Amino acid sequence: EVHLLESGGDSVQAGGSLRLSCAVSNNPYINTCMTWFRQEPGMEREGLASIFTGDGNTDYADSVAGRFTISHDKTEDKLFLDMNDLKPEDSSMYYCSVSLIKSIHCTFTVDPEWRGQGTQVTVSS
Repeated sequence: EVHLLESGGDSVQAGGSLRLSCAVSNNPYINTCMTWFRQEPGMEREGLASIFTGDGNTDYADSVAGRFTISHDKTEDKLFLDMNDLKPEDSSMYYCSVSLIKSIHCTFTVDPEWRGQGTQVTVSS
C-alpha cells in the first residue's frame, strides 16, 4: 500500500505563504496522478490541484489557480504545494493523494486511491 505523509501546515496571516510537502513511500508505480485536496470534518472534499508525474501536466481549481502551485520531485518522490496570497477561506485540513489513472484523466477532481493523514492550515485575517 502506498503511504503518504503531509507536512508544512501552519498558522499564518492573510496574504502569507506556505509550502506543503507530501512524502511518498512504498510506491511501486512509475507514473501516477497526484493531487492536493482539502476537507473539513463533515464536509465534502475540495480538489485543489493535480499533477501527472509522468509528463508533469497540472490542473487547478479556479479557487486556487494563480495562487497555488503543485510540483513533484521525481528523485525523492515528493509532492509539494506552494501556496501564496493565502486567505482565511483557505483554512482547512490539507491532504495529498495518489491515483492510478492515465494523464488524460488526471484532474484536480479525481477520487484518491491513497491519501495521507493531512496537515492543518489556518489563515487569520
